[in-house]
Amino acid sequence: MENKNVNNGNWVSRKLIISISILLIIFISLSGLFVVNIVIGIIFIFFSVLFAIFLIYFLYAHYQFSPKGKDIQNKIYNLIMNQIDFTGNGSIIDIGCGNASLIIKLALKYPNAVLTGIDYWVGMWDYSKKDCEKNVENSGVNNEITFIKASASALPFKNNSFDLAVSNFVFHEVKDVRDKKDIIKEALRVVKKNGVFVFHDLFLLKSFYGNIDEFLNELKSSGIQKIEFIKTKDSSFIPRLLKLPFMVGSIGIIKGVK
Repeated sequence: MENKNVNNGNWVSRKLIISISILLIIFISLSGLFVVNIVIGIIFIFFSVLFAIFLIYFLYAHYQFSPKGKDIQNKIYNLIMNQIDFTGNGSIIDIGCGNASLIIKLALKYPNAVLTGIDYWVGMWDYSKKDCEKNVENSGVNNEITFIKASASALPFKNNSFDLAVSNFVFHEVKDVRDKKDIIKEALRVVKKNGVFVFHDLFLLKSFYGNIDEFLNELKSSGIQKIEFIKTKDSSFIPRLLKLPFMVGSIGIIKGVK
């Protein structure tokens, strides 16, 4: 059972909304230059309208992701969970565990598993290792869960360490590796032979992963036994306005067996 004391955060962060709000205020203030220079004034009015649209959209997205809206964020977590074909016995790693939302779901579903969450805990999201530990404490799970600060680009584990590897919307954020496909290969490195993996990221964004079919074939040729791709936006619970490319439209799940 989900615990309401667990803070799941929001993928559209408050920091992002505050940043857009500040920019909107600045451009509205500068639009007053219209009385001095019409061209400059029109430019600032244009950007004021643009940032107003951005603010409205991201406020809408923030609301839809939250439990007060359509709880899309939690539904996506459940979508990921439903793709996992795992016995429940063994070791699990959550790569980029954020504030532990997904790893707690895994612990609740697989009470006999030993879990490890890694994250770098930097950026625009208000997450920390302390938040993870607090959320785990409030969730009431009894699993052995360890949190480690590390980069997904260089996981501090030996080859073939985990029976299940999961990751949600993390790999594209890793700054120290230009080719995001290398991060997937690093994640697969720590999965045991016959182990299971379920990764959720911007796999349809060609600037990160190239052609998805070619990438899947590349992974197959590396010895992966089974692999498939699922488009997140095809899920019936995703509202049309969230299917835009910069929101959910470019996200998908790569899952399989090593």
